[in-house]
Amino acid sequence: MLNQPTLEKLHKLRLSAMADAWTEQEQRSDSHKLDFDERFAMLVDAEYLTRENRKLTRLMKQAKLRISDACIEDIAASPARGLDKSLLRQLGSLEWLSHRMNVLLTGATGVGKSHLACALGQLACRRGHRVLYRRVPRLFEEISLAKADGSYTRLLQKIGKHQLLILDDLGMGKLREAQRHDLLEVLEDRYDTQATVVTSQLPFAKWHDWVGDPTIADAILDRLVHNAYKVELKGPSRRKTKAKNKK
Repeated sequence: MLNQPTLEKLHKLRLSAMADAWTEQEQRSDSHKLDFDERFAMLVDAEYLTRENRKLTRLMKQAKLRISDACIEDIAASPARGLDKSLLRQLGSLEWLSHRMNVLLTGATGVGKSHLACALGQLACRRGHRVLYRRVPRLFEEISLAKADGSYTRLLQKIGKHQLLILDDLGMGKLREAQRHDLLEVLEDRYDTQATVVTSQLPFAKWHDWVGDPTIADAILDRLVHNAYKVELKGPSRRKTKAKNKK
């Protein structure tokens, strides 16, 4: 077969999708109706889409989103929810990520803070950005373990390299002294260099008191609230609504 050496070279060049698409073309009786440019474009598209899908799969796996199927296109915009169409379009454009801005989401439990945060994370992955999701209590546990095994600096560097960090459930529990400093270190590494999404049941006005130490609280809030979208989600619990609909 005259095509076999070419197929082998495509595989060696790691162009397997292109090789498979070419083989499929050769097996189709109507392929001869297409000119060279059309056939070649189809081969390139096959390889490109395959690589993009692999990249998205890798980014989503690394992100570890709590709600991996959350999709920005499925988010319902409503002034009653504190999320109108204009604001949703701005968030969905991801310009804030390019400008290294933050998105702060507050509201009662069940109103969809984590869902919206994960939808933004998934969208960022689809656009090729590196995303990392962590619940704040789990992040503190991870940092504590890293201090114990000597990988603290490496962990901070890892977190700092992600173009989007999602901190879910800020304000849960009481902060210890070490945790205040750890949170400040994480945010300091990202200030004006990367974007961060934060969700919290606490209203913005109570974040300062939650941190505890006034000096550290000022530093943390300065790095979070400065140059940020502040969204207060409202309405009934989405979890309760889903539970009622299932009955």
